[in-house]
Amino acid sequence: MIDFALLFFLVVCAVAAIQMRDLLSSIMLLGIYSFIMAVVWTRLNAVDVAFTEASVGAGITTILLIAALSRTRRMETKQCVPPANLLIYGTVILLTSAVLLYGTLDMPTYGDPGAPAHSHVAPRYLEKSYEEVGVPNVVTAVLASYRGYDTLGETTVIFGAGICVILLLRRKI
Repeated sequence: MIDFALLFFLVVCAVAAIQMRDLLSSIMLLGIYSFIMAVVWTRLNAVDVAFTEASVGAGITTILLIAALSRTRRMETKQCVPPANLLIYGTVILLTSAVLLYGTLDMPTYGDPGAPAHSHVAPRYLEKSYEEVGVPNVVTAVLASYRGYDTLGETTVIFGAGICVILLLRRKI
């Protein structure tokens, strides 16, 4: 029941953010959306993804969007989109959706014990993490050691993107 309530709030936040003409309100709704997604990731037992969503999605992204808003107008002006552009946009959205859905056809069923992640990777982590890493907690061993470079790379990319946005948004003296 909680999952359906979270899904409902996600849909409400997304639709409201799209419909808003006040850009600050839209940014706040997108921050709330990211926070709810962090709760969803926590409910799915993906705490590392939840931390990333909370810090990047609800935190840094909201701050950067507010900084960008300080360089523009708060209220969105109403513009008419030509029908030809709507057709192009709709086609791109449909094609992208079709490709993404096609990409999910080979995925194993959610919770399938015969999935490759459960039959190859998980047993190795459970059996060898203590002797290879020396950390008794398997989750800590995976996040801090096995995926350490991955996490460092993600952090570097986010830091670089943040610096670029700050440089673009800085005020001239």
